[in-house]
Amino acid sequence: MKRFLRVLLIILLILVLLVAALLGFLTLTEYRPADREQLTVSGNATRTLSPGDSFSVLTWNTGYGALGDNADFFMDGGTGVITADKARVETNLAGMRDAIRSLDPDVFFLQEVDTHSTRSHMIDEGAFFASAFPEYTSSHAVNYKTLFVPYPIPPLGQVDCGIETFSRYGLSEAERIQLPCPFSWPVRLANLKRCLLLTRIPIEGQDRDLVIINLHLEAYDDGEGKIAQTKMLASILQEEVAKGNSVIAGGDFNQVFSSVDASMYPHYEGTWQMGQIDVDSFGSDFSFLMDTSSPTCRSLDRPYAGADPEDFQYYMIDGFIVSSDLAVEQVQTLSLDFAATDHNPVMLKVTLP
Repeated sequence: MKRFLRVLLIILLILVLLVAALLGFLTLTEYRPADREQLTVSGNATRTLSPGDSFSVLTWNTGYGALGDNADFFMDGGTGVITADKARVETNLAGMRDAIRSLDPDVFFLQEVDTHSTRSHMIDEGAFFASAFPEYTSSHAVNYKTLFVPYPIPPLGQVDCGIETFSRYGLSEAERIQLPCPFSWPVRLANLKRCLLLTRIPIEGQDRDLVIINLHLEAYDDGEGKIAQTKMLASILQEEVAKGNSVIAGGDFNQVFSSVDASMYPHYEGTWQMGQIDVDSFGSDFSFLMDTSSPTCRSLDRPYAGADPEDFQYYMIDGFIVSSDLAVEQVQTLSLDFAATDHNPVMLKVTLP
């Protein structure tokens, strides 16, 4: 019995030391972005933006190329961790590339773009999209970077991911703005450090800009993170409008706007639940745009392929916030049956005053 207890204690000590070593390693290598960082702008866009111009903006969460219609995911109640083999990731990326080419937006926002992650087989998706759209200027902001995510079993592994903005118009500036992180040590070590990607498009002949903000707000917190991040977003939008700039913020809010009737997509017990943004908290200078004709996102509690589409959990979480000086012509959710990713793209068309 003494020998057994001695062996058990040794095993427990080894496990404690391994956990301590892992926490120490993740702490030493933790991604610690500054509150604001200037980013590199690359690409060949030469088009200029003038008063009276109409243009289109697309937003699409790519699901890091691995959340096609075959996928479920453990954080949403499914069982999948590495949800696609390399060939399927490449197929998903090609499908999204072809859809974007067909839709032909002037500006597009992408979320969950992996550059060096286990879950997407180390494919540099940022480089993939940049090479597919050489006529655009682009910038990439990291929002998830860790050398090892130790959960679940088997673990998720290394993640290097971000949000990316593409523009046919020249960008004068690209800035990463850190959002409040709701997680404390040690949970934050292997979690997202969410941010805004703010870029500026000069307006021809005027001393003002079109400010475009790409975002992906908190998903898996207790709600406080979403509130804090939304409050910071509102403050930044209000600051830019006060400067005389036109503003478009778009992306995956992981929340529905309070002004949007999403009752046709009821919440089913046991699935992830989206938050809600109180649009009144932003003031009267903005329009909040979602198109409910099709859902913008589907649940990952089970694969979509082969399921009954009438008995599935859908969400309205992708859309745009637009300053009121811009004339909105159209906002449309484009239903692509979640073939390549768990989100549908949303297209906005506006006219600059």
